[in-house]
Amino acid sequence: MTSKKPAALRQHAPSKRAAPAGKAAPRILVRKIVTLVEEIHHEGGPKAKRPVLRGSIAVVLQNPYAGGYVADITPMMEALKPLGVQLARQLIDALGGDPKRIDAYGKGAIVGVAGETEHCALWHVPGGYAMREALGGAKAIVPSAVKVGTAGTRIDIPLHHRDAAYVRSHFDAIEVSVTDGPRPDEIVYILAMASGGRVHARVGGLRAAEIKGEDGQR
Repeated sequence: MTSKKPAALRQHAPSKRAAPAGKAAPRILVRKIVTLVEEIHHEGGPKAKRPVLRGSIAVVLQNPYAGGYVADITPMMEALKPLGVQLARQLIDALGGDPKRIDAYGKGAIVGVAGETEHCALWHVPGGYAMREALGGAKAIVPSAVKVGTAGTRIDIPLHHRDAAYVRSHFDAIEVSVTDGPRPDEIVYILAMASGGRVHARVGGLRAAEIKGEDGQR
């Protein structure tokens, strides 16, 4: 007698999607783009002379590798590069359009339950390098966070200074979510930027004015 899978297992089984064969680059199929901008004047202390702008841009797209293990997924990394450049420019525009005012950044991804966290890692080069280039050659490594999730999953995208990761005033995060994504066979890729550190930063450490700009750390 053949046993049936429990309903819960059937419900969450990976979709049967044919993955791209060999070295062929998959098509990047975007469903939607969501942009968020916060204008922070204060957090209970003195009002800032210039509000801190903090924003994110999230793209929801089809995961061509959902539903099964594919050994070589690197072709998608190359295919994502134009999208990374587009999103970086869009976010800069949403934050006022002046790359010189942006001094913090971060990135992240949420992959649907039919995918794996390694699919999120495909965003490291297309997302990170696109921001660094769009900002005129930022030096610090781009911090990142990734997770597997369902539609509406929230993720905290870490932020730090674009030229020196040890600048303490810029250790921050922005929460991002897309109400209807990712679906099981989708990925949400995210970029985040800010035009300043925490609005009431006052706990010491390396200051932005003290950056040497030699190694991306200090």
